[in-house]
Amino acid sequence: MKVIIEQGEIQSASVDAIVVNLFQGVTQPGGATGAVDQALNGAISDLITTGDFTGKSGEVATLYSRGAITAQRVLVVGLGESDKFDQEAVREASGVVAKCAEKLNIKALATIVHGGGIGGMDVVEAAQAVVEGSLLATYKYDAPKSKPDESKPVEELHLVEFDASKIEPIEAGAQAGEAIAEGVYLARTLANQPSNVATPTAMAEAAQAMCESVGLNCHILDEDEMHAEKMGLLSAVTKGSSEPAKFIVMEHKPKNAKNDGPVVLVGKGVTFDTGGYSLKPVAGIVGMKGDMSGAAAVIGAMNAVGRLKLPVHVVGLVPAVENMVSATAFKPNDVFIGKNGVSVEIISTDAEGRLVLADALCYADSLNPSVVIDVATLTGAKMIALGKHLSGLFVDDDELHDALVAAGKKTGEPFWRMPLDPIYDRQLKTQVADLKNTGGQPGGAVTAARFLAHFVGDWPWAHIDIAGNHLYSEGPEFTPRSYLTPGSTGNPMRAFVEYLRNL
Repeated sequence: MKVIIEQGEIQSASVDAIVVNLFQGVTQPGGATGAVDQALNGAISDLITTGDFTGKSGEVATLYSRGAITAQRVLVVGLGESDKFDQEAVREASGVVAKCAEKLNIKALATIVHGGGIGGMDVVEAAQAVVEGSLLATYKYDAPKSKPDESKPVEELHLVEFDASKIEPIEAGAQAGEAIAEGVYLARTLANQPSNVATPTAMAEAAQAMCESVGLNCHILDEDEMHAEKMGLLSAVTKGSSEPAKFIVMEHKPKNAKNDGPVVLVGKGVTFDTGGYSLKPVAGIVGMKGDMSGAAAVIGAMNAVGRLKLPVHVVGLVPAVENMVSATAFKPNDVFIGKNGVSVEIISTDAEGRLVLADALCYADSLNPSVVIDVATLTGAKMIALGKHLSGLFVDDDELHDALVAAGKKTGEPFWRMPLDPIYDRQLKTQVADLKNTGGQPGGAVTAARFLAHFVGDWPWAHIDIAGNHLYSEGPEFTPRSYLTPGSTGNPMRAFVEYLRNL
């Protein structure tokens, strides 16, 4: 979808359809919506008077101009209650409209910048949200089907603004929205791909290609280099697979970076998880191609960071492996040594994600980071605790907690703080090593986070468990989002970028 910024009146736009809006409870349309209503001889007012349109969030009405204006159709979208209006409301409205426009086979769509006028929102943020919502709602995974998808995407999105002084900030917001949406597209596609396509090697190649396209440095460690780095835990997980592990290092280091040490993002990249010898049940093994969703979010975030040219030193780390069953696979009761010398007894080979993250956290320590944030589809216990609406946030620094929660709220990718009390370490004790890799069922998400804490250096650290909300469908256990599509969400890529922009 091509994004075009225009100065002028929305009712004069030469497109197939225009978009205006109404808050819930408004009885007399004003601003650009009022101007369009007047051009249509009160057609929008008639919608309100008859009760056919109330302005609720997610509501869209289609009117036909019958030659009164250039565009053949007028789409009126509800913004919801004005006192709850924010960027998420703009994304929701824009996503609803984009999907409606697709169904109507609209090629060129023009919209006012929701919130940039009567809504009182910062124009840059409003424009970013319009573009984000529109692009994310129309994402499609290019699946290899004999009969291609017959839906026709919107080709052009015109953001039309009458006030010439707002054009420059709208352009800035739109550019940010495009960069972020592109990162989400990349993250979703990587996670939606089957595991025979998105292998560790393929993920490394995709990351390298992305880095080249946006000007980041990229280095891929092979298994020999991982052994040289003494990554004994990561190496244990990959022992059973014929696909070689890859350790992906992506770096954005601009000359104007405002931080001394890098912000390091670490994403779990288990491209398929059988559970190993602690084999998953039939129902549980389906969908395990998405066990690299944390890695996908980090790769997508680095793409956006590069495109936005943020003045922040950022490093993305992705340990990419398969967890398979074979004669060489690691086994329960085996003991392996992490990069920092901590020994681990394997109780469950299905608790492999924390092992690859542990060595990645140790590698992050060698970078002298200012902050380290890891993200993973780590535990089913997180879904039991929080369901699929929220990401579990385990953090040892209140300032980092506040910054991440604020970023998550603004982007619609919310976090919920979980306990990180060392008392849970009692569940990780074993007689044959420093730690065992699982503490049993009680508090399973917490003991997983506490396991990781033993590989964290002297820096602020956050662990984010995205199990469950890394996917989206229209079931009741998911938060409805107009700009999400079935499959991978890319969560929490946009929250990461917002956090980094705020730095």
